[in-house]
Amino acid sequence: MATASAIDWPALEKALRQVLPPRAVVSKAQELLSYDCDGLTMDRHQPPLAVLPDSTEQVAAVLKLCHEQGVPFVARGSGTGLSGGALVEQEALLVITSRMRQVLSIDLNNQTIRVQPGVINSWVTRAVSGDGFYYAPDPSSQIACSVGGNVAENSGGVHCLKYGVTSNHVLELEVVLPDGTVTTLGGPLAEMPALDLRGVFIGSEGTLGIATAITLRLLRQPEAVAVLLADFTSMEAAGEAVRLVTASGILPAGMEIMDNFTIRAVDQMLEQELYPADAAAALLIELDGSSAEVELAAATTAELCRQAGARDVQVATTSDDRARLWQGRKSAISALGRLYPSYYLQDGVVPRSALPKVLARIDELSREHELPVANVFHAGDGNLHPLILYDGREEGVHQRVKDLGAAILRLCVDSGGSISGEHGVGADKRCFLDWMFSPADLETMQLVRKAFDPLQRANPGKLFPTPVSCGESSRRAQQIQLPKGVEVV
Repeated sequence: MATASAIDWPALEKALRQVLPPRAVVSKAQELLSYDCDGLTMDRHQPPLAVLPDSTEQVAAVLKLCHEQGVPFVARGSGTGLSGGALVEQEALLVITSRMRQVLSIDLNNQTIRVQPGVINSWVTRAVSGDGFYYAPDPSSQIACSVGGNVAENSGGVHCLKYGVTSNHVLELEVVLPDGTVTTLGGPLAEMPALDLRGVFIGSEGTLGIATAITLRLLRQPEAVAVLLADFTSMEAAGEAVRLVTASGILPAGMEIMDNFTIRAVDQMLEQELYPADAAAALLIELDGSSAEVELAAATTAELCRQAGARDVQVATTSDDRARLWQGRKSAISALGRLYPSYYLQDGVVPRSALPKVLARIDELSREHELPVANVFHAGDGNLHPLILYDGREEGVHQRVKDLGAAILRLCVDSGGSISGEHGVGADKRCFLDWMFSPADLETMQLVRKAFDPLQRANPGKLFPTPVSCGESSRRAQQIQLPKGVEVV
């Protein structure tokens, strides 16, 4: 790989302007400032040069130039990622797909839609809702995040409990590899013969290439939907309700919990008591299916919530009433952002049975580090979203915030969980990847990466721990006896 000092940026810019429209090349410093971070605003790195292609052909031409001139590149969608995956830490060309916003085709007979990577998540459902279909994965940022970014991170959302994450809804990918070659991964069927390279690419966080066309699976809109809101005097009681509902055999479309900190922030922002202000926890449960099925499941779920200690259970069946109950959950992060200048959001995962213990320990860690933490999470699959709230102007606070975030993730791993459920590893959590995987595991992952990108120019330095960025990870690896022929990357 060419080093930063060896890259001739003026020459690259000139070559890019020959293959791209004038407005597709961004080189002015004040314009590049717009891309110095993603949703992880704590770390900022301004790219030296950026391009905004609008077609597969343009992306291929850009990556071919990068390959010929030895230039690393970083792909970026809407910039809503929360793990620093779109940061340009090392000097690299930033390839922004936000102008690739075309719906390429819709095939309702086979329940598929083909889109460019810059299409916003919520636009997919909007394109087919009039015909009775929808797209299931729905991250909280769905009105802003792009499908290409969802593929890169294998994003989840409120409904992943029943319907799965992005990988469960992607059939085929048109991908530009790091050398500029265009290839197709997957196919028109949910299960294709041979190696599942489609599955390998999804969640690879921009380290294998750039997806330029994505075929998604559509679902029929359910006949009936009900949303229940149950409030509790303790988080343990809310967790017990989750356990009782899932143990009963009912499979909700989604189950979300908000703590009192979040409840009060939402009510304050919306200027109404959407959720009871004195509740220790609010549990939202969405049920869908046939009318008879939903009616029975709603009655059973409400009774199970009361058995667990719910003070009150509201049931909403009309579209407006359901949207009202979901409004607070969808705006929770924005509401908390109004109270503090900055926040740091993690997304560790724990088994459902460990939720009460883990949440209690997070509360203790919050006091130990003297930083407030708000909790809102996908209760059905144990995907936590603790928000560490802070004021970035306070001296030394960034390190304290990162230390607390690391302690929370360590807690998740020690409880039998994971360091990420849907936000990815990126730059933020790469130094913790060896908490879950052995050096041999990491080396095998790197071999897969090198099969797609032998020179490792795609999103360099992300996802995997390196001695440069993760000195402690390197020391841990050196203390382990590696199998013969395996080296630390």
